[in-house]
Amino acid sequence: MTEPNETTDLEQFDPTFVHSRREALIIFTVWAAALLWAVPYCSLYGYGYDPNNFRTILGMPAWVFWGLAVPWLVADVFTAWFCFFYMADDDLGADDESNAADRGESEASA
Repeated sequence: MTEPNETTDLEQFDPTFVHSRREALIIFTVWAAALLWAVPYCSLYGYGYDPNNFRTILGMPAWVFWGLAVPWLVADVFTAWFCFFYMADDDLGADDESNAADRGESEASA
């Protein structure tokens, strides 16, 4: 019995699938990092604060700014970079209309 070879296992998948899976893993990892920052930070700093020592940043409580606003802004910047500079368009082949034209079919027969 032969052991599976990782390179041959990846070669059996369509490149579009491999790219989309890699992009999905990156997106999920960044989402999980934001979640693991926002929830514990807000939980630790949003409850039990001293009302006499209440800090605000840009009119928001400091825990809201650092626990929600900053991660959202970082996520927005990452999303823009990821979508415009990292994600790649994959060739999906010819569309159905050009395939029908190649076969000699017309839209009237459909």
